[in-house]
Amino acid sequence: MSNNILSKIRLHLKHSFDRLNNEQLKKNVLQAIPFWIASVITGLIAVVYARLFLYAEDLTAKVFHWHAWLLFILTPVCFIAAWWIVKRFATYSRGSGIPQVAAAIEITGPKTDDKVNKLLSIKIIVVKVISSLVLAIGGGAIGREGPTIQIAASVFRKINQILPAWWPKVAKRNMIITGAAAGLAAAFNTPLGGIVFAIEELTKTHFSYFKTAIFSSVIIAGLTAQGILGPYLYLGYPKIDSLSTFIFLSVALVAAITGLLGSAMSKFILVILKWKAKFRFQREHVIYLVCCALIMVTFAYFVNFAALGSGKDVMQRVLFTSDKYSTWYMPVFRIIGPALSFTTGAAGGIFAPALGAGASVGSFVASWFNFSEANTNMLILAGMVGFLTGVTRSPFTSAILVLEMTDRNNVIFHLILAGMIASLAAMLVDKHSLYDHLKVQYMIDLKAEEEKENAQEEPTPAVIEPLKNESPA
Repeated sequence: MSNNILSKIRLHLKHSFDRLNNEQLKKNVLQAIPFWIASVITGLIAVVYARLFLYAEDLTAKVFHWHAWLLFILTPVCFIAAWWIVKRFATYSRGSGIPQVAAAIEITGPKTDDKVNKLLSIKIIVVKVISSLVLAIGGGAIGREGPTIQIAASVFRKINQILPAWWPKVAKRNMIITGAAAGLAAAFNTPLGGIVFAIEELTKTHFSYFKTAIFSSVIIAGLTAQGILGPYLYLGYPKIDSLSTFIFLSVALVAAITGLLGSAMSKFILVILKWKAKFRFQREHVIYLVCCALIMVTFAYFVNFAALGSGKDVMQRVLFTSDKYSTWYMPVFRIIGPALSFTTGAAGGIFAPALGAGASVGSFVASWFNFSEANTNMLILAGMVGFLTGVTRSPFTSAILVLEMTDRNNVIFHLILAGMIASLAAMLVDKHSLYDHLKVQYMIDLKAEEEKENAQEEPTPAVIEPLKNESPA
């Protein structure tokens, strides 16, 4: 009798556990589907955007080689048009997009949908793409990677919004973070970089809560892009073998220089933006845009065309041709150009320009020592990591990105060393990253707009309160 009772209990428990497991499995699958769908869409958009961006830069080069003087007309027109598109249709699509994503993550909550809509939406995607392409046609020193991150975060958020009421809920914040990681992975073809970026740059929450979503989304977005473009490296396979025994010392030197320069460029951008915030009339903005355009075209026309564009051509030249040493003015151009382009108010990223600036600094420093090809390439990669770290303060993301772009696993320790030294050097200029400052400003702007809407009257202009620049311990 007791045996029959025990058997029935065991059978009942088994059915209960089976039913529980099936329900949990169903819930997990349903929660994963939105991530997978958004990842595929992100990969497709990233591929189309990358090709359009390449066509835009090629068009600039063709105009230059056809009649270079035309750039004195084309570039100012494109700079003004790219700025106007953002100002007219979606103010928060300006710039890189990463600070906007960070701000969206910070303020996301049950009652903040209206605010987040201004940062991440379908309209943001359209305006972001059009404005950045117009600026690229004009020769703007911008990249597409930051914009791809804001685009991807917008896609993931939109997919989450259109889920039916009965669908298992997915945390809004996790969806945005995962979208940003997938966007970076699809833009650079760097899955590990996307994951590390999400951990190091975007989130303060515990990674274990949404690690499966990030892993699967990064993989799917990356595979979608690869399925169309094929397996590829953002840069290629630079020669790095038989390195000098003491190359670590040169890597440390380049990292310190580029970390300082990357942070200094960020500081320069913030100063310009603070000055521009005092503009009261559109003609002041137009005059500034025309001046920026003419400065950059003058560099390109009279000195070197490489002053224009994202900087990828500079990286490929110093890494893969015999023309390995940059002249002293190339780092200057590759710092001033992105700073001017980024402050136009149009859409455009700073990841690729920062890498290009770092490559030019690394190759210039290598010319001091007349290094071999392998040692020069090592300093170029260290410069790329160092400068990007100086801008973002994300040394591990920078090292992993450059590692995955070049598939040079044997120098991982060199790259991490460069990132860590650059991060320390950058703190001597400013404790906080460019993205940190811009994120705070976007949140101030959103609060001011909310107060204006609530008060139904003209608000007092929001005072920019920069992050405190504390000295490192």
